[in-house]
Amino acid sequence: MARPASWSLDRMPVLSDWELWACANEYIRQHGFDAPIHAAMRADELLEQADLDGARNWRLIVHRINQLITQPEAPPN
Repeated sequence: MARPASWSLDRMPVLSDWELWACANEYIRQHGFDAPIHAAMRADELLEQADLDGARNWRLIVHRINQLITQPEAPPN
């Protein structure tokens, strides 16, 4: 599949910010506190397959998962 002209060769495309957060939330729902481990393993698999775009997306998802699971909970009303 050819890359769109708007993609430069030195800049890999990523999912939208909304999609990255949605993936992070879904992985937390599926895997709980093990979500960052599972997502990092997926990033490694894609890197081994030379899928740099996919690996980058998954590294960004790992970052968002870590942000979500380390945020302090809001106090109850």
